[in-house]
Amino acid sequence: MTIFLPSEGRTRKISTIEQAHFWLQKAWPVSDHNRDVALEKIDAAMDCLTPVCVARAAFVSAVGTAGYQVGFPAAA
Repeated sequence: MTIFLPSEGRTRKISTIEQAHFWLQKAWPVSDHNRDVALEKIDAAMDCLTPVCVARAAFVSAVGTAGYQVGFPAAA
């Protein structure tokens, strides 16, 4: 998945669950409930305790509350 970072005007490709986990732990701009849930769901998916699609949905939710966008920015 590609996320757009409006504050930096660039995109970042997240292609593995490990990358999503790293970003949430080390480089996320906000520490809120959605980030915490995403980390919990990703940890569970990495331990084969929940489907990856559940972790992905939680990550997408955290993307939105962090002020990022999924995909590329809209053309002006």
